[in-house]
Amino acid sequence: MKRKARWITLAFILAVASPVHQAMAYYKLIDLGILPGQEVSVAYSINNNGQIVGYTDKHPELLVRPNPIATLFDPTGGGNNIALCETVSQARSINNLGQIVGWAYDGSGKSRATLFDPTGSGNNINLGTLGGWVSIAYSINNNGQIVGGADGKATLFDPTGGGNNIDLGTLGGWVSIAYSINNNGQIVGGADGKATLFDPTGGGNNIDLGSLGGGWSEAFSINDFGQIVGQFWVSSWESRATLFDPTGGGNNIDLGALPGEWRRISLAFSINNLGQIVGTADRRAVLFDPTGGGNNIDLNTLIDPSLGWTLTEAYSINDNGWIVGQGFSPDGDEHGYLLIPEPATLSLFALAGLAILRKRRK
Repeated sequence: MKRKARWITLAFILAVASPVHQAMAYYKLIDLGILPGQEVSVAYSINNNGQIVGYTDKHPELLVRPNPIATLFDPTGGGNNIALCETVSQARSINNLGQIVGWAYDGSGKSRATLFDPTGSGNNINLGTLGGWVSIAYSINNNGQIVGGADGKATLFDPTGGGNNIDLGTLGGWVSIAYSINNNGQIVGGADGKATLFDPTGGGNNIDLGSLGGGWSEAFSINDFGQIVGQFWVSSWESRATLFDPTGGGNNIDLGALPGEWRRISLAFSINNLGQIVGTADRRAVLFDPTGGGNNIDLNTLIDPSLGWTLTEAYSINDNGWIVGQGFSPDGDEHGYLLIPEPATLSLFALAGLAILRKRRK
């Protein structure tokens, strides 16, 4: 694609910065903490106002059944986090209006897609299913449109909770899930093992976004310019973060991993409207080079090393370049974090944004 050579982002600029600049801390790190009585936390989504959602949980051990609680985090790190639900739940997305979606157990212990009351007062809305038992909401745009999955099918939910949910279908098979909806109503996710751009009407005109010659793939995020990121699996032990061709023409870009990664496992979780992409590569939070040139940056190299943190996942990046995810604190606890660009980094963001705007006008 011609676009391949056109996207100039912070990732590329930082990669070619001088050694002196590379030694600087480019981000301020804030520990988002936990709810009282909890031990771990995850930050999944940040909006352009700096509001952050995810969940906190009591047990970090994989063998212990998790009991997450959907959480609206205090972005200052002051600990004034808000529990959004009293039952097992997760908050997965927050839009610029502060509307929050995710899932919560109902009275029978079944997962239900949920529109959360952001005050924590409990006036949450059960978004229902497609007539079955289970649902989850993954994304809400600024128009209040909500997508996720219900009963094994990608779903556009009725935000009123009235049950007028739309089955978005598959690619001719049986299973699908919707992970992201942009402000234009474009929806991406996966269907029958392939990254998919869904027909939002439910008419079934879904587009197979393909992979890169491998097998299974999924799309996790779409920005307002229709750029789509996710991953594809080269084999059962090797995956690649991917920038997908939104036409389904197959001109997908392998975003690679990090230098020296022996397992070469990478995923791209989020792309903002400047085309900046974050995700993870072998349990290291990463800012990806969107050209596929391999100039990917371990975000751990852009924070003050004396803080003692290890950033493992970057789940979301907003249009201001703020990043949230999960990592290990100096005490070894898994906590959600917020990265805020330092002034020098903001200048690079501005430069990257100007370059992108110029390319769009051509």
